[in-house]
Amino acid sequence: MDWLEHRIPPPLVAIILGALMWLLARPLPPLGSRLWLALPVLLAGIAVCLAGVLSFRRARTTVNPLKPETASSLVVAGIYRHTRNPMYLGFAIVLLAWSIALASLSAVLGVAAFVLYMNRFQITPEEQALRHLFGAEFEAYCGRVRRWV
Repeated sequence: MDWLEHRIPPPLVAIILGALMWLLARPLPPLGSRLWLALPVLLAGIAVCLAGVLSFRRARTTVNPLKPETASSLVVAGIYRHTRNPMYLGFAIVLLAWSIALASLSAVLGVAAFVLYMNRFQITPEEQALRHLFGAEFEAYCGRVRRWV
């Protein structure tokens, strides 16, 4: 299944899984009380994702997840001191907020599916490209900072 590597943009993966989560969800209590729980989680996910994008912009390197081999610098500052994949982490948090809003245990499976998909088809190939580009510097970074959190 190597043909899936770097083929589907991560935001589209999150949208597709979000739609599947909605289809699988079995709504529980009225939506109102869950939205107040989901909103801060949603905002946290958006903030984490944007922090990653801003760090890439400051470093003047590509944000395109489909072409990691075009990276011009290894970003290790800002939120990248805490997670190697803040944009993907942000998407996962947004999906978690969606599962809270749906109030369905089956919806949480969408978050897990996102993490598994990203690890296999996006992050692992990205890390291979970054190892090729940045060698020991990237290895040292991986030793200091975890993949997700």
